[in-house]
Amino acid sequence: MIGVLLLLLLLLPLFLYIAAPQIRKMLCSGMCTSTVQLPGKVAVVTGANTGIGKETAKELAQRGARVYLACRDVLKGESVAREIQLITGNQQVLVRKLDLADTKSIRAFAKDFLAEEKHLHILINNAGVMMCPYSKTADGFEMHMGVNHLGSGVTAYSVHPGTVKSELIRHSSFMKWMWWLFSFFIKTPQQGAQTSLYCALTEGLEILNGHHFSDCSVAWVSAQARNETIARRLWDVSCDLLGIPME
Repeated sequence: MIGVLLLLLLLLPLFLYIAAPQIRKMLCSGMCTSTVQLPGKVAVVTGANTGIGKETAKELAQRGARVYLACRDVLKGESVAREIQLITGNQQVLVRKLDLADTKSIRAFAKDFLAEEKHLHILINNAGVMMCPYSKTADGFEMHMGVNHLGSGVTAYSVHPGTVKSELIRHSSFMKWMWWLFSFFIKTPQQGAQTSLYCALTEGLEILNGHHFSDCSVAWVSAQARNETIARRLWDVSCDLLGIPME
């Protein structure tokens, strides 16, 4: 009996390794099936030099858009841009400096973009931080609040990509270990990009502005998240912190 149990324990990792693609496929129930092409369209993807942002930018470039990789690490961004250009054949993949932890950088990026382009058709606010050591942005905001909320601003859609293998957990050794332990069940960056692509490319989705999406469909949010009074207060406080005139 003990021998059988030991054999099963030894075979389990092999089974999980073989079954991993199917397990991930089952967990990744939402896929962007839009066939929309994007010639003449302009897109900006923040944090596009790695992970979900990189996969999102690659797909938009594949469809013919002019894609701006808005990155804090310009050298890494340029390397990724060359890679995307080679894969897609689209040479209109450009890199611009953007540090969401510095409002001066954000305003400079916006000013330069407006000088280059007349229109922006797609904005993917992908960049973010998680579980980083306590620190402050250049403007004195707590890093998570400053980058994930104040730096990225308010978007039309909120999306949850699921549990994805990315550099977002780079500040936590514990999370790295957990990601490694459950790697069989974690989405790839390409799978994680599907909901962002779905919201950016699906026609007729405008009527759902302001909703939260997960796995390419509208997802449930708590009562607090749907509270318009709280939302208005958050908007006003955010504008005040950033020195933006309130509506």
